Amino acid sequence: MAKEIEPKLQTIGVYLKKTDIFRIPEYQRAYSWNISNCDKLWQDIEAYIAQDAEDPYFFGTIIIDCSMNGYLNLIDGQQRTTTFLLLLKAMHLRIVEVLNIMPNTDEAAGLKRSLQQSLDSIFEILYRADVRKQIEIEKDWMKAQGVKILENESINELHKDELKNIIEARTFSEAEKAVYKFPRKQKDNKYTNFFRNFKSFYEKLHSYQESNLDVLVNGFLNKCQIIEIKSWQIEQAITMFNSLNSTGMPLSDADIISAHLFSKANNKDEFKKIWEPIIYQAEELGQKKVINIDSVLQQFMYINRANEHQYAEGELTTPGVRKYYTVLYPSLLEKPIELCNKFNRILRIWNTIQEFPVTKLLLKFNENFKLFLISYLFRIPEEEILEQNITPIMECLLRLFALLEVGDYGFSSRYFKTFLFNENFKLVDSNYPIESIISDFDSHINSTWNKEDVLADIKEYGKNILVYLNEYIYSKEHGHLFDFIPDKVNVEHIMPASGHNIDTVRIDAGMTQEEFDDMVNLLGNKILLEEDINKHIGMDWFKTKKGTLVQDKKGYLGSHFGIASALSAYPSDCWGKQDIEIANQKAAERICNFIFNKPQEL
Repeated sequence: MAKEIEPKLQTIGVYLKKTDIFRIPEYQRAYSWNISNCDKLWQDIEAYIAQDAEDPYFFGTIIIDCSMNGYLNLIDGQQRTTTFLLLLKAMHLRIVEVLNIMPNTDEAAGLKRSLQQSLDSIFEILYRADVRKQIEIEKDWMKAQGVKILENESINELHKDELKNIIEARTFSEAEKAVYKFPRKQKDNKYTNFFRNFKSFYEKLHSYQESNLDVLVNGFLNKCQIIEIKSWQIEQAITMFNSLNSTGMPLSDADIISAHLFSKANNKDEFKKIWEPIIYQAEELGQKKVINIDSVLQQFMYINRANEHQYAEGELTTPGVRKYYTVLYPSLLEKPIELCNKFNRILRIWNTIQEFPVTKLLLKFNENFKLFLISYLFRIPEEEILEQNITPIMECLLRLFALLEVGDYGFSSRYFKTFLFNENFKLVDSNYPIESIISDFDSHINSTWNKEDVLADIKEYGKNILVYLNEYIYSKEHGHLFDFIPDKVNVEHIMPASGHNIDTVRIDAGMTQEEFDDMVNLLGNKILLEEDINKHIGMDWFKTKKGTLVQDKKGYLGSHFGIASALSAYPSDCWGKQDIEIANQKAAERICNFIFNKPQEL
């Protein structure tokens, strides 16, 4: 007869001290706890220990499916269990450090013995090692390698070896060397959640003196508790999870939908081979703020709703992504491989266009543009997705979203959302040519907005996004190459907006304080400039900013941006009120003509 459900109240130390291996099933989410989650856990432990209470502290319920021999499938509790292990590893390293510097005196003997006992308990958990094996490991750390405590089989986890790499490291520095680092990220942002959380615990432990450290570790291992509920039927375990789970991090749309797709897949191994690269590509693009996996699901929903005419013209109500796939159109999930191929195609398109300068420009604007750009690009054969081929649709969206940027509207206004929802039927339809789409945008913009009103709004614009658009249009008009590296470009104030000599610069330019405040942030006083140039000249007089030698790269003369380069030959060495007014008028007219699709006269 099958075993019944087995609930048991256990301390953290007993719960983690298993002979079977913890396992995170394929359908589970990736490790998602961040520093704030760990801070909350830490504060709860600290507050409990500080109370010196007799009653144990309760960390909630963990549900385990025991239907696989030798494994404990974590149905609910994978985030906490992983975090407990990271905390224990941080405690392990800190205790070793403390023991190595404690004096061999009678006064310290009792505390050293207690800390050693805690270390023995942690070794038994992390390395399945009794005292004898612990001594062997300490002599030869290679014997700590390959001990399985937790296997992560989640199809959503990109960094399955992070926990293992941290636990197998002998020191903190070895752990830091072993873990994954995101390219182009700085400081702690370059690390995964695994290492960031581990590092946070390790650093917190350094504020504890030996005796307090002993109390903290003992309290965590022997006084903090969970209820472990074991089930020998996976369906029963998942039902309990759905009934009991009211805490922890909410599941994302991708977590839910990937679990459904995995359950529907006839060949689970084949599905994993398809899904894991999708998650990896989405993670890479997400790091660049292009698109993440939840956005992929949303974008396909928009494409499919328009293709299948699942809403009426003028209808703006959009179902939630989760509801769309699991309630309204669950038939989509019946073909996991086919659906994943469509998700993959969306990711390939974004991967192709992400470095196009016009894409980088559009990414500065309201992100809703992505929903309608992908609708159009999804209909195009992938080999035809070239910058020159897609620039016309990108510029249509640039024109509309520039109006959103400069005007006093929200995206939900009928001027934007209603038009785009209706236009999406045409964007997805390959029978509807780009010329007709451009005509639709022209008609909508010219019939909805007054050019003089828009011009007046742009002349008063004081933010930064249209500075990029102004440079783009200027470059196009003058035959210059337009491109930029997002984290290597600055918006430069020609008349400095701040600095220790700002009052002198302002007075030299013949401007009152009131005039300066009104004009310093206008488009006519802003240009794009390389970061390395801007950091040398940002606070200088205009004459200095113009530059003298190209090879110095310390002035506008050394810039590859068209407007900055033109300013290097400006006939005056002073930049004041009239100069800003003239430049502002030109920029406003340039952008306004672009929005209304009227060629600019050079």
